[in-house]
Amino acid sequence: MQTKYLKIGKATELLGKDRVLYRILEIFPGFLSLGTLIGLIILSYFKPVIAACFIIAFNIYWLLLVLYLSIYLIISYRKMQKNIKIDWKEKCYNLVQQPVCKIDENNNKINDCLAKEGLNWKDIIQVVFLPTYREDIEIIRSTLEAIIKDGYPLEKIIIVLGLEKREGSDAIKKGEIIAQEFGDKFRNLLITVHPDKDGELKGKGANQAWMAKEVKEKIIDQDKIDYKKILVSVFDIDTIISSSYFFCLTYLFLTIKDPYKASYQPIPIYHNNIWQAPFFARITANSNTFWQMMQQIRVEKLATYSSHSMTWQALVDVDFWSTRMVSEDSRIFWHCFCYYNGNYRVEPMYFPVSMDITMDNTILRTFKNLYKQQRRWGWGVENLPYLMFNVIKNWSDIPKSKFINRLLVQIHGFHSWATNAIIIGIIGWMPILIGGDNFNSSVLSSSLPLISRKLMLCAMIGMIISAIISTLFLPPKPKNYSIYKIILMPLQWIILPISIIIFGSVPGLESQIRLMLGKYLGFEVTLKKR
Repeated sequence: MQTKYLKIGKATELLGKDRVLYRILEIFPGFLSLGTLIGLIILSYFKPVIAACFIIAFNIYWLLLVLYLSIYLIISYRKMQKNIKIDWKEKCYNLVQQPVCKIDENNNKINDCLAKEGLNWKDIIQVVFLPTYREDIEIIRSTLEAIIKDGYPLEKIIIVLGLEKREGSDAIKKGEIIAQEFGDKFRNLLITVHPDKDGELKGKGANQAWMAKEVKEKIIDQDKIDYKKILVSVFDIDTIISSSYFFCLTYLFLTIKDPYKASYQPIPIYHNNIWQAPFFARITANSNTFWQMMQQIRVEKLATYSSHSMTWQALVDVDFWSTRMVSEDSRIFWHCFCYYNGNYRVEPMYFPVSMDITMDNTILRTFKNLYKQQRRWGWGVENLPYLMFNVIKNWSDIPKSKFINRLLVQIHGFHSWATNAIIIGIIGWMPILIGGDNFNSSVLSSSLPLISRKLMLCAMIGMIISAIISTLFLPPKPKNYSIYKIILMPLQWIILPISIIIFGSVPGLESQIRLMLGKYLGFEVTLKKR
């Protein structure tokens, strides 16, 4: 059963009562986050004892959460290390002789996988979308070279390089160079030029939708390629895949239950320029990697992010990406989730892809670009009113528990993103600062900083684990860097408490306030520098 969902991006695309409802839903996330922070400040002034008790309870919750997530981080790291060592090519070859399907959570074999039905991995065509705008040609070249080195048969790979017309003659020159260097390396290399079109948001989503329609018309339909034998990988242009990525993806696709109702998510690791990037950009990037690693364990919370893969059939069913969205990487998941009436999920791959850390020519420009990138990611909150709206409009036809669970997870996630670090780092001091003389002369006032300090010191175990794993992750040190650079890598985690406020809560909260006020964010490209 498919839901009659609406493929919309903001309230201004609706009319009448629907427009009013959608605006209310857009206001909700920012109102909830601001209400929490302002409410705690007011409580600290009028009822400082209650506020202090809440802050202590919240710090205990934070400590337990850190310990809980640290366990998930270790488990995910071990799973990823295990998957890196597996010979996925051999496993795919073995499927031809002895198809084995994945074991479910109850240790039962799933017998209706595609390998059991006789679909051969050699039948699978990989279509790779590479949207680009103003990136240096070396970035594009390195991404294509990594795909060649992956080992998957190149005659089974279709590359779609999506240029933007608004980039001008530079885009055409890059396209010509790439066509000359790589035109004969793959089954097909299609270079598209996305025109400026009225009603579209200038961003990746519109470009990718254009790329999909072009490859469908000029290659897939023309060559009569079976839709059910196509896997699509949507990569940020700086994505360097690890060897055997496509074998791992194909094996997973062939051996899981209901593979056409799933997207496939690798783990983004920001290593391409990690030795060159400023320390604050490295910490922010590593924090994002670790969050994605922990989400791989918590599949009920997992949505597509950045570079990921999915089936061509699902992409066609939802009519490709929205052309008016900033957060196109996660929105495509929610389109599928609503279209298939909740029967759609993300399968964790526990497999790395390497990407660029935000970096520019100066520290100040890097700082600004990093903040804008984090704000754009925080703009993923636009998916929350979209999901709430479609739940309300299709209330009688949806599996309510599945949709409500997803909805609550999203509300909690964006609320925590915008408020948790501010509550711990700033609001936690409010009872002492504005609670008045009566409170400051109490035992609770003198105990509050002591208790909070001890709890936060215990919570530092999460920071220590992160520092250790980030060090284990490090690629080989370039020769022009001294040994002291390696020593500084784990020490940089000391700034994490500040980093998660500046590059976490603040841009997340700004995004929610912008959405609340109807000041819609455009797509700001993060330029790649190496």
